[in-house]
Order: sequence, then C-alpha cells, then structure tokens
Amino acid sequence: MDASGIRPETRFTEYWSEQYTLLSMCVGSYFAVRFAQVSISPVVPLLLESFAVSRGTIGLALTGMWVGYALAQLPSGVFADRFGERRLILAALVITVGATLGVAASPSVLLFGAATAALGVGAGTYYNPATALLTREFDGIGGVIGTHRIGGQLAGVIAPVVTAAVAVRYGWRPALGLGAALSVVVAAVFLWRRSSTAPSRPDASLRELFASKTLLELLARSHVRNTTVMMALVEFVGLAAMSFLPVLLVEHFELSLGRANLLFAVFFAVSAISQPLGGRLSDRIGRDATIGIQMTAGVLGYGALATGGTLTVAVPAVVLAGVATSATTVVQSRILDELSETNRGTGFGLFRTTYLLIGAAGTTVVGVTADAAGWAVAAGLLAALLAAVLGFVLSVRYVDSAARR
Repeated sequence: MDASGIRPETRFTEYWSEQYTLLSMCVGSYFAVRFAQVSISPVVPLLLESFAVSRGTIGLALTGMWVGYALAQLPSGVFADRFGERRLILAALVITVGATLGVAASPSVLLFGAATAALGVGAGTYYNPATALLTREFDGIGGVIGTHRIGGQLAGVIAPVVTAAVAVRYGWRPALGLGAALSVVVAAVFLWRRSSTAPSRPDASLRELFASKTLLELLARSHVRNTTVMMALVEFVGLAAMSFLPVLLVEHFELSLGRANLLFAVFFAVSAISQPLGGRLSDRIGRDATIGIQMTAGVLGYGALATGGTLTVAVPAVVLAGVATSATTVVQSRILDELSETNRGTGFGLFRTTYLLIGAAGTTVVGVTADAAGWAVAAGLLAALLAAVLGFVLSVRYVDSAARR
C-alpha cells in the first residue's frame, strides 16, 4: 500500500478502467455522428419525391455535406489545442443534433441543403479532438485509433438497413431523426462522465494557432508531406469504393442487387475488423511495413474487381479491398507519430483537411472513368493508385535506410 492506503494495483485498475471508458464513449460518439451522415443516402428516393427535385440537386446537397466535413477539420484541431478536446467533442455532438433535426424537418430543398452542410461541419468537428484526446490517454496509438474507427464502420453497416426500415414504415423524416437521438444520448454520456483534461495550448492566441507560417512549417516537414500524399490516395480509393462498389458488382459482375449489397456490407465489416488489427500490427512491426501489406491486399483486390467474373472472384476481391481501406488507421498513426502534443490538434486537422479535399475527387474521377471507359478501367485505376502508394512507401523506406548508413 502507498501512503494513502490504496494498493498500487488498485490505482492502475482504476486508471485502466477510465481509459477504456473514454474509448467506449468515443466509439459511440463516432458511431452516432457517422450514422447521421450515412442515413441520408438510403432515403434519397423519398427525398426526390418529397421535394420534387432532380438527383443532381440532392447530389449537390450531399456534396455540400462532405465539403463542410473537410473544411471543419483544421478549425476543430486548432480549437481543440486552445480550448480542450472534450469541449470540442461536446460541441460537435451538439451541432450534429441541431443539424440532423434541421435535415429531418426541412420544408424545402434549400433548407435541406443548408442543414446537410451544417451536419458536415458537426461531424467534421468531432474526429480530430477525439483522436487527439485518445492519443494523449493511450500509448499504442495505432491500436486505439483502429478501435475508435470501428464506430464509423459499424455505422456504415447498420445505418442504411435501420434507416430504410424506419423510412418505409414511418417516412423519411423520422428515419433521419434517429441520428439526432443517438447524438443526444452520447452527448449526455459525455456530460455525465466529464473530467478535466487541460488543453495542450491554453495560452496561445487563435491568430497564432491559425498563422500561415505555423501551417506551412508543418507541411514543410518531409514526413508530413509524404504521409499526406499516401493518405490522399488511400482516401481517393476509399471514397470511390464506398460510392460505386455496389453498382460495379451489379454491372461488371452481373450480380443481383441483393448480393451486391450483401457484399457491400461485407466490405464495411472487413474494414471494421481490420481497423484495430492493422493499428495494433503497426504498433508492433512499424507503420510502413503494415501499410505495405495493406496496399498489396488492395492491389490484388481491386485488380480482381477489374477483371470481372463470378461471385467466386467477387467475394475475395471485396475482402481484400476492405483490408486496404483499413490503412486509414495506420496512415493516420504515421502522421501522429511526427506531431508533438502541442501541435497535434492543429497538425492533424491540417492533415485531414488536405487529404479529404483531394480524396473527395475520387467519386467524380471514378464515375467519369466508368462512363467513358467502363468498370474494368475504373477498378484498374484504383488498383494502380494503391500500387503507387505501395511504391511510395518502399521508396521512403529506401531513402530513410540510405540516410542512416
């Protein structure tokens, strides 16, 4: 026992419990904000009928959501450094609740578009503070980031099914309201379990934190530049797959819509399982070695999708593609390895804003490629981009090893 009469192992157990309580809260929060975003797509046919607008108009509104999501990354990181991660997480959940209610109650498509953009800002505000907070609390950041990201992956599997079922019975407005209800629950948990975590830079001015000199100095680091390029290509491929994998399987493999959607769920499930496994593996054998394994899986998977064929080919191809998607965890860990605690929020926010804006082009480029040259070329393009990431990782490792000689 120590001077307070408490055994050291008891203190360790209490600390361990508090760590994993926080991790569970963050997994639930990520599930809630991602659920609110993903739940819009299944009710698009009902939105078209309700607002009497074109698909392009609804597509523009959804683009606004993802642009808002990307642009919120840097400010959320800066504000987390200045005001504290927990406050930003709670603010993100509150914005998500308000925006989701706005989406569900929108009387016109114009207000619907404004509400979806606000939803993007709320969801985009969440991830950076949560990641920065978890990396302050845990040592093995690869494993903890992978576990945290399970929340978003599970939302991708569950939200379309639940939202569609509720929409069929009660209409699209109550269906979209589910996301607000989930966010209220996790916000209440954060208020109930709140504890003091000091901001990393409480005395810094916002002008200093947003200074272009500070941001350029971060981007000037070769490690940051290299990792941003890798992540932009991984995100490009991931967003394209999430948008077009079902239709690729229907049109290129001639699978039924039911089988295609089942494989789409498998894609998300494999990614969810692979996130923490890849993160923990990278903690053990290194970030670049793990990224190399994941990129190899992706090249094989998308290469198989490019060939077309039967269900026998499609199943392992989708599984390998799902494994490649989990590289997000490892690449994010790679950038966090380079950032100190004092600039982790700002640096990670800058990193995410950059790669998300570049990666968002994936849906447009792959859609146009499929229209112009077919799915074989479009899927082959995705395989080629992951092969480029693999080559980039190998070249970086070669340069680093040569510099150490």
